[in-house]
Amino acid sequence: MTLVEGASHERPLPHFREHIITRDVPGGYQVVTADLNGDGAIDLIAVAQDSISLVWYENPGWQRHLISAGFNGMINVSPWDYDHDGRPELILAHDFDMDPRRSRGTISVLHSPADVTDPWTVTKVDELPTSHRVRWADIDGSGQKVLIDAPLVGPNAVAPDYRDHVPLVYYRPGEWKRHLIDNEEEGILHGLTIVDWFHNGRSQILTAGFSGIALRSLDTNGKWQRTLISKGDPAPWPKGGSSDVVIGRMKKERFLAAIEPWHGNQVVVYREEKNGWKREVIDTELQDGHTIATVDLNGDGVDEILAGARGTHNVCLYSFNGKQWEKSVLDSGIPAAGCAIADLNGDGKPDIVCIGDGILKWYENMGEWQGK
Repeated sequence: MTLVEGASHERPLPHFREHIITRDVPGGYQVVTADLNGDGAIDLIAVAQDSISLVWYENPGWQRHLISAGFNGMINVSPWDYDHDGRPELILAHDFDMDPRRSRGTISVLHSPADVTDPWTVTKVDELPTSHRVRWADIDGSGQKVLIDAPLVGPNAVAPDYRDHVPLVYYRPGEWKRHLIDNEEEGILHGLTIVDWFHNGRSQILTAGFSGIALRSLDTNGKWQRTLISKGDPAPWPKGGSSDVVIGRMKKERFLAAIEPWHGNQVVVYREEKNGWKREVIDTELQDGHTIATVDLNGDGVDEILAGARGTHNVCLYSFNGKQWEKSVLDSGIPAAGCAIADLNGDGKPDIVCIGDGILKWYENMGEWQGK
């Protein structure tokens, strides 16, 4: 059992029970939560860069099932049931390389068979070099989501400056025609988060990269608007900017949490003020920070921040005590490349799952739930 130490709150952070689901995800990069077989339990999809097989683990026994094989350079998966048959389709970004000259950046859609434990069918829909982050978003409030594809760099980018503009694009399911949102990002574009920023039933897009943190929204005239929220770490190019960003809640107030700079050492909180967003660095001790999330673990209406680092092999939690953020270590034994939040055992409490190197772990929330 893992006990989170170091936080003193009216509602303390919960204990977590650690479960190792598998040690067989070579180059584990992303873990995705979805109910793949329609039984109401949340299953896990593991993206492993050093494997040619995309697999899922069935809740509750965590049996391993092959989705499909023969992939190189898998980098991101995003599920959504766009044909409304009760089972999600999967979008897979693969054939990834950081050098656009060596990266096909294939986008494929995977359809489940009648028995989801059988191999899925795979259809390639596009190639866009360094396709890196894929997410579904309801950009117009119609309920019909589109696929957002954010490549890591532009087609002519060269390390270490990566001086080129990055095309941010979307696709409508079935049509699969590439639509350009804009190419205003420059250098590395690493983070992609879908939010309802304006509380209007439409999805907006948060990006994080060398150009900082930016918000994109589709206006009622069908035009995309880009708003720069922060330039991120102020260090000179290519050492500045941002890497990953998520939105969190403090009761009625929202905040942003970010890892900065790219694959950086900082956990940063942004709080909205009259003249913009105030940047506060709450940790500088990560090495190769790569995943960040927010979640209310104890039901007090204030989100904790979860950050994972590959270099320091740890998963950290940051909780706000009313005055400042307090850090505690959830796990010091996993190079966390990706983490996700879901109620995996159906007890109403949010759990944590992380992937890194060859390991996939579930951290079961054992606290007394205070939420509704």
